[in-house]
Amino acid sequence: MNAKRRTEIANAISTIEQLVSDLETVRDEEQDAYDNLPESLQNSERGEASSQAIDKLSDALGEIESALSNLQDIE
Repeated sequence: MNAKRRTEIANAISTIEQLVSDLETVRDEEQDAYDNLPESLQNSERGEASSQAIDKLSDALGEIESALSNLQDIE
């Protein structure tokens, strides 16, 4: 792999790392909001939607981190 493509991959890695950080922040904020809901609301439609969003964000982060690891292996 030539230097130009390695640089492009390094730039993509940097962008993805920032994305991971941003998504972790969103997930953590959603988790805090869910945790601060009264128990009766945690079991409501609103609470369920929040819980599902947290799960989906965590799943997405796992997939992105796996892809990031693959890119870092190329570098």
